[in-house]
Amino acid sequence: MTRFSFETVVRGASAVVQLRGELDLLATSALEPELTRLAEEPGVDIVALDLRSLDFLDSSGLRSVMAAERMLESNERRLVLVRGPSLVQRVFELTRMTERLEFVDSLS
Repeated sequence: MTRFSFETVVRGASAVVQLRGELDLLATSALEPELTRLAEEPGVDIVALDLRSLDFLDSSGLRSVMAAERMLESNERRLVLVRGPSLVQRVFELTRMTERLEFVDSLS
């Protein structure tokens, strides 16, 4: 069984990337090409990373999220994060990234 997987759904101008498992150094090599693709995808204005099914996030995963935010911003797109479980959110809180990134409780 893989420790990380994701699924992307594009609806109109929004893309939702559902993350599952552990977002660590190994996982970032799978996720980053998808985030690059979405940053360049015509018609996509908002990319939402749904963290609700993540079990773990380390500094590599955090770096990957931050790089995605910068890349999307440079392409005039917006990154939104759906809050994950407390263990995952704690990483964002400890690094004060909750002050810089846009978090929502759900995709509605």
